[in-house]
Amino acid sequence: MNLEKLVKGYVLKNAVRHGGQARVGSVMSMILGDNPDLKPRAKEVVKLVQKYVNEINKLPLSEQKRILEEEYEWLLREEKEKKEEKTLPPLPNAVEGKVVTRFAPNPDFVIHLGNARPAILSDEYAKMYKGRMILRFEDTDPRTKRPMIEAYDLIKEDLRWLNVVWHEEYIQSQRIEIFYDVAREVIKRGCAYIDLCKEKSRELLRAGKSCETRNNSVEWQLEQFDKMLEGYYGEGEAVVRMKTDLSHPNPSVRDWVAFRIIDTERYPHPLVGSKYVVWPTYNFAVSVDDHMMGVTHVLRGKEHQVNTEKQLYVYRCMNWDPPEFIHFGRLKLEGFIMSKSYIRSLMEENPDKFMGFDDPRFGTIAGLRRRGILPEAIRQLILEVGIKRGDAKISWDNLAATNRKILDPIADRLMFVWDPVEITLDINECMTASIPYHPDRPERKREIQVCPREKILVNKNDLDRRDIRLMGLGNFSIENGAAKLINVELDYARQRKLPIIQWVPASKSVKLKVMEPQGLEFRIYDGYIESAIREYKIDARLQLFRFGFIRLDQISGDEYIAILSHK
Repeated sequence: MNLEKLVKGYVLKNAVRHGGQARVGSVMSMILGDNPDLKPRAKEVVKLVQKYVNEINKLPLSEQKRILEEEYEWLLREEKEKKEEKTLPPLPNAVEGKVVTRFAPNPDFVIHLGNARPAILSDEYAKMYKGRMILRFEDTDPRTKRPMIEAYDLIKEDLRWLNVVWHEEYIQSQRIEIFYDVAREVIKRGCAYIDLCKEKSRELLRAGKSCETRNNSVEWQLEQFDKMLEGYYGEGEAVVRMKTDLSHPNPSVRDWVAFRIIDTERYPHPLVGSKYVVWPTYNFAVSVDDHMMGVTHVLRGKEHQVNTEKQLYVYRCMNWDPPEFIHFGRLKLEGFIMSKSYIRSLMEENPDKFMGFDDPRFGTIAGLRRRGILPEAIRQLILEVGIKRGDAKISWDNLAATNRKILDPIADRLMFVWDPVEITLDINECMTASIPYHPDRPERKREIQVCPREKILVNKNDLDRRDIRLMGLGNFSIENGAAKLINVELDYARQRKLPIIQWVPASKSVKLKVMEPQGLEFRIYDGYIESAIREYKIDARLQLFRFGFIRLDQISGDEYIAILSHK
């Protein structure tokens, strides 16, 4: 296929996608993204794009669609195939309208990218099958995984930002009496017992034996359970164990603990205080809730495979049908800390060094949001990884590229100068630079006026050429700290391949500090940005010409502070 026909097809596709108006920048991104071999011919391609954008934008949308469908069916087919490639595989034994998934975080901290994976996948499958998704906070360990009271709301905030929709919400610490009722039934059925052997039980179980109380009567077991609830036994003196296979090859599965006593006077729960002293373990509470809430499909990491094996003992005892368990590998973001315990320890040890759980140097969802990553980028990458059983690593470059692709068409562009050098304009009269906020929206622009002998700021590295073009203003010759106007013709700059550099008027500039996360440190760029920055509020995502994408983080008096999202 010749180049002209290829370009025309992409212009038509872009025009139809945007209601009849193709955009040069968007078309170029599509062409070079799909056809990287054309990058050396970019100048030739952009001329053809401009030609066909002018022609096709004059046609009615109906005519654009007709030509695209009749002459460029292959382009539509390729797009459909790409979408199908990103579709998640079907769930086993799934029935449309009856699928129920769940996301069940421990609210001991905010969620990170790895936690977001089951949340997004559960949400996506619930939508795919027109089913429901449940959000359940699993907070039944006030001692070793003490819930953080703020985390309940912070996790919901992160999920809403990720566009995760849940239809029901539960907190396990509010359901303790339900777990007690099921525990009594499990004991009555002879599936569980009260272990009073304390530390000795570990040695017994490792040897394939059990505490002698395992064989006591059901009546005795129920009586001891009531004593546990009444506070007769102290922490570590009694536990409820599920009866399993004492010869199981994995010692942790052998008669695993279903309930234990926690001294909640010493370790009060942030929601229910010291109301309860007997708490269900993760595996017991999860089994009960997944059944009672009608969960049909559990999507979680493969590190839960042993937990699945343990939970099946509860299902068999109660004659419940277990859900379908889908296990996938771990997900890591290269170069970022995602361990909740490690992040907490860092913050505790260095409270002045870190900004909090949303520090952009962390792999938490809040940290990525503060850095300027968009939820669409995170969802896209997680859906691409899907439910593979193997561990997956997402490179920062990959996440940044995905985010850049989404941001580029929508982020306004401003001029920023770091490592500034002051030069004087050698012009005969005042001049006005008219610069669009985005090349695809030339009608929206700002005007910057400068006058003779006015000082402007440029980056010192941009002065390695004598002749330059100041963006939107004109062509200048630099000598002895002054910029002498040559002319304003753009063709002059193109023919001589003059560097187009950003600049700001010294008297009208605004201080901007850009912080680039690098491991657990920041690289700081102190500089000046054009006064148009005052139009934006905190959380604005912007592109700084020839520098990178930023998220506006703080406004402190006359100084603005931003986080560098990525180049």
